Amino acid sequence: MKFSKQFEGQLIPEWKDAFVDYRQLKKDLKKIQLLNYINYTPDKHQNSSVLKSPFTSLRKYSLFGYQHEEHEPIHVHRKVASSICKEDMYETQLLEKFADTEASKEFFACLDHQLNKVNKFYRTKEKEFLERGESLKKQVDILLELKAAFMEKDGSRRSSSQESTEEESISCTFSSEEDSVRSREHQEQIHGNYTHDLGKNEAPFSDIPQSDEDERSKKMEREDGKLRTLSGHIATCKRKNVRINIPLTTPSQTLSAISYLVMEDMLNQSSKKGNAEGGVLHVNKTKLHHAEKMIKGGLIELNKGLGYLKDYRNLNLLAFIKILKKFDKVTKKQILPIYLKVVESSYFNSSDKVVKFIDEVEELFIKTFSQDDHRKAMKYLKPSQCKESDSVSFFTGLFTGCLSALLAGYGIMAHVTGLYKGQQQNSVYMETVYPVLSMFSLMFLHLFLYGCNIFAWRKTRINYSFIFELAPTKGLKYRDVFLICTMAMSAVVGLMSLHLTLLTKGYSYAQVQVIPGLLFLTFLLILVCPFNIVYRSSRYHFLCVIRNIIFSPLYKVVMLDFFMADQLCSQVPMLRNLEFVACYYITGSYKTQDYGYCMRVKQYRNLAYAVSFLPYYWRAMQCARRWFDEGETSHLVNLGKYVSAMLAAGAKLAYQKDQSVGWLCIFVVISSAATVYQLYWDFVKDWGLFQMNSKNPGLRNELMLRTKAIYYFSMGLNFTLRLAWLQTVLHSSFEDVDYRVTSLFLAALEVIRRGLWNFFRLENEHLNNAGKFRAVKTVPLPFHEVDEGD
Repeated sequence: MKFSKQFEGQLIPEWKDAFVDYRQLKKDLKKIQLLNYINYTPDKHQNSSVLKSPFTSLRKYSLFGYQHEEHEPIHVHRKVASSICKEDMYETQLLEKFADTEASKEFFACLDHQLNKVNKFYRTKEKEFLERGESLKKQVDILLELKAAFMEKDGSRRSSSQESTEEESISCTFSSEEDSVRSREHQEQIHGNYTHDLGKNEAPFSDIPQSDEDERSKKMEREDGKLRTLSGHIATCKRKNVRINIPLTTPSQTLSAISYLVMEDMLNQSSKKGNAEGGVLHVNKTKLHHAEKMIKGGLIELNKGLGYLKDYRNLNLLAFIKILKKFDKVTKKQILPIYLKVVESSYFNSSDKVVKFIDEVEELFIKTFSQDDHRKAMKYLKPSQCKESDSVSFFTGLFTGCLSALLAGYGIMAHVTGLYKGQQQNSVYMETVYPVLSMFSLMFLHLFLYGCNIFAWRKTRINYSFIFELAPTKGLKYRDVFLICTMAMSAVVGLMSLHLTLLTKGYSYAQVQVIPGLLFLTFLLILVCPFNIVYRSSRYHFLCVIRNIIFSPLYKVVMLDFFMADQLCSQVPMLRNLEFVACYYITGSYKTQDYGYCMRVKQYRNLAYAVSFLPYYWRAMQCARRWFDEGETSHLVNLGKYVSAMLAAGAKLAYQKDQSVGWLCIFVVISSAATVYQLYWDFVKDWGLFQMNSKNPGLRNELMLRTKAIYYFSMGLNFTLRLAWLQTVLHSSFEDVDYRVTSLFLAALEVIRRGLWNFFRLENEHLNNAGKFRAVKTVPLPFHEVDEGD
C-alpha cells in the first residue's frame, strides 16, 4: 500500500487539516521532478560532480567531523514568532543552486508551513489536555475526600450501633447546583453552602437569602478552614466552597430540580416574612455516584485524546521522513539528515509531556476506579476492537439468496391469486395480513439503508461512532446490519409464503391468521430478550434511545436521540401499521375476522390518529429541551418546522375525511408551506449547503465526496421526494393495483429519502467537528470551586 493512502487511513479524521498536507507536498515534488526531467542535459560539470561525489561524502564523514556550514545545501532558520507565545517558526534558506530553484523554494516554503502548523497545533492541544488533566486530578481529590468522609461516617455509625433506613450522605463546605435549570451555560446556578454534618444521615443545604449566606461563609472561613459538625467532630477542608454540578440527564433529576425550584421560591417568599431557617436540600451517595461516573468518563476521554495526540506526533514525523526521502531521491541531494534534525528537535517531537501524562492518567484511573486491577482498567482505557468474522459475510450471502428465492415465490403466488389487484374477495388479506408484511418491509428497508450509511461513512472516514457516542466494541458494523436484515426478512417472507400457501389450499383465515401474530410476537420477544443473544447490547441501546424519545423532554437530548426521532418521522406509515396489528391481535379481532373493529371503536381510532402526530411531537419536545439547555434560538426555529409538519398531517387527515374544496385548499397551502420550511432546513441547516461565497456553487467549501454531481443529484431527489404528499391531491394509482400497495411504495420512497438525508446530515456534523478539531467528547466536571464572593 502507498504511504499516502496509509497515512490518510490512519490519521484522526477530525484533525485532518492539522496534519501534514502530504498530498500537497507530493504535488510540489512532482513539479520539481517534471522540471528536472525537462531541464536534464548531461554535461561535463554534472559528470565531474558525479565523480566528486564519493570523495565529497568521504570528506563529510571524515575524522575531522561533519562539515556543516560549507557544504550543506540548505539552512533552516529558527525564529521566535512573538515574545508572548514564544512559538518557534522555521524558515528554510537554499544555500546551493537546485535544478529548479523556484520550485524548490515553493517546496521548502510549504514544508516549513507544515512544520510550523504541526508544532502550533501540537502545542495547543497539549496545553488543552494537560489543563484538563490537572482539573480532573483535582476532581479525583475531592471525590476521594468525600468518599473517605462517607466511609468514616459509616464506621462511626456501625461502632455506635445506630440503624437508619435513610440513605447516607455528608457534605463539607460543598454546595450543589442542578445544571440547566435556571439558565444556560452555568449562569445563575443553583448552589449553596454545606456544613460538615457527619453526625446526621443527611447534609442540609441552606436556602436562605444571599446576604445571610455570605455572612455565614465568612464566619466559617474565619475558623481556619475547620468546619464544625453537629456531632462535635472537626473536619479540615483545605479548599473553598465547591459546587456539585450534576447535569439533568434523566427524568428523576429533571423533576427533582423542578420541584426544588418550586420549593426554593416558596422558601424565599417565607424567608422574606421572617423565616430564618430556610429550606434543606440533601445530597447523598446517589449524587456522588453520578459525580464519580462523570469523572471516570472524563478520564477515559482524556486518555483517548492523549493517545490521539501521541499518534498525531508519530504519523507526522513519519510523513516528514517519507517526503524528505522522496525529495532526496528526486534531487540527488542529502536533505533528509539536515531537515530531519530540525524536525526531531522541534516542539511536537521533542516534548515528552504527553507520554508521561498518559502514564499518570492510567495510574490514576487504575488506582481510583479499578482497585489496582490493570486488566480491568484497560478494558475502559484501551478497549479492544472486535474482529469482523467471515461467518457474518457467509450467512449474509446465504440469507440473501434465500430471501431472493422466497420473494420470487411469494410474488408468483400473489400474482396468480390476484391479491394486489384490489378485488373484493381479497379484502380480508389486504386489511389484516398485508399490514404485517408492510410493517416489516418498511422497518428492515430502513435498517438496510442504515447499513448502507455505515458503509458510506466508513469509506469517507466520517466518524459516526464519535458523533453518536457509540462504544467502539458494541456498535453494529454494516455487515451485522445486513445480516440482521436478510435473516429477518427471510423469516418474514417465508412465513408469509407459508400463510398464503395454506390459504390457497383451502384453509380458512380463522385457522391460519395466528401465523402473522406469532411472527410479530417473536420479533417483539427477541427485541426485549434479556439474554446475551442476538446483539443484546445494541438492542438494549436501541430501547434506551426509544425510551428517551418517548419521555421527551425529560431526558437530556443527545445526537443519537434526535437522529432516531427524525427516523421515526419518516416511519409514520409503519407506526400506523404497528398500531393496527397490535390492536387487531390484542383485542382478539383475528378470531372473528372483524378487522374494522379497531377503526369503529373511538379510543382505538383516536390512537391511530395520534400515532400520525407523535413522532413530530417528540421531535418538537426535543427541540424545546435543547433550547432550554443551550439557549440557542435556532432550536425554536427548528421546533417550528415540526409544528408545521403536525399541521400538515392534521390537514391531510381532515381532507381525507371531508374531501371538500375548502379542506383541499387548506391542505395544499399548509403542506406547501411545510415543504418549503423542511427543504430550507434540509439543505441549509442539516446539510450545510448554499453557503455564501463557497468555491463550490450551491454547496459548501468542504466536501467529503469528490464528485460534486452527487450533491446536486441528492438535492434534486430530496426535493422530489418531499413532494410525495401531492399523491393525496392527485389521487394517482397504478391501474388495478390496490391502494395499499401504492401507499407502501410511497412510504418506501420516504424511507429512501431519509436514508439519503442521513449521510449528508452526518457529513455536515463531522465537518463541524473537524472545523473545531473536536475528536474527543468534553465531559462536564461535577465539582466546581467557588470563590468567596460567588
